[in-house]
Amino acid sequence: MLRIKKEKKTATAIIVAAGSGSRMGKTQNKQFIMLHGMPVLAHAIKKFQCSDKIDSIIVVTKAGSIPLVNDLIREFGFTKVTDVVAGGKTRQDSVNCGLALVPNGKVVAIHDGARPFVSTKLIDELVSAAYEFGAAAPGVIPKDTVKTVSGDCSVLETPDRQTLRLIQTPQVVFSDDLKLAYIRAREMGFVGTDDCSVLENMGLSIHIVSGEYTNIKVTTPDDIPIAEAICDFLEQ
Repeated sequence: MLRIKKEKKTATAIIVAAGSGSRMGKTQNKQFIMLHGMPVLAHAIKKFQCSDKIDSIIVVTKAGSIPLVNDLIREFGFTKVTDVVAGGKTRQDSVNCGLALVPNGKVVAIHDGARPFVSTKLIDELVSAAYEFGAAAPGVIPKDTVKTVSGDCSVLETPDRQTLRLIQTPQVVFSDDLKLAYIRAREMGFVGTDDCSVLENMGLSIHIVSGEYTNIKVTTPDDIPIAEAICDFLEQ
């Protein structure tokens, strides 16, 4: 798709925090777990607040959590947040709820609210890459050996790790491309594991930027002490 060159290459962040947190085993949403005096979600929003490449932020959360998110935004002074909206039943539905507020032609950075440690440097690199390549996502090379297995768990192959990436967020793309990809996915009954897979389903290519091993997703109880250790490391 032909793009008109823009003088200021900025993006809108859509931070998705509408999950149930069932894998955390807690009644509290994982995005509101406290890390060093701030909720996980606040850590995530702060990184986009501090990025020069982000000019606005939309937070998508559960309907019942909207007042809590609004309080969090006021408490920490997140001035770039323009909207807090209710999500849907699935992640794709929730992304669509935020995407509906973004005009066509705008670059969007879709980020998991449970990833509190993405750096502003990585955010800026991804936005720049999206303007250059059309879509970009962060990925890291697996540290462990990876094997593909059969249905009975017999090893089939050991892929070269240099050809593999563990994909993180934010995933950055032009809003009209993502909107169209979601329409196609809905028509086909396709459910992707992330926004990149939805774009790939439409035949679009994704440029991979080197991610950060500290950009973890806080999903299970085992992740909490790791997150606390990363907090300590990053504050040194």
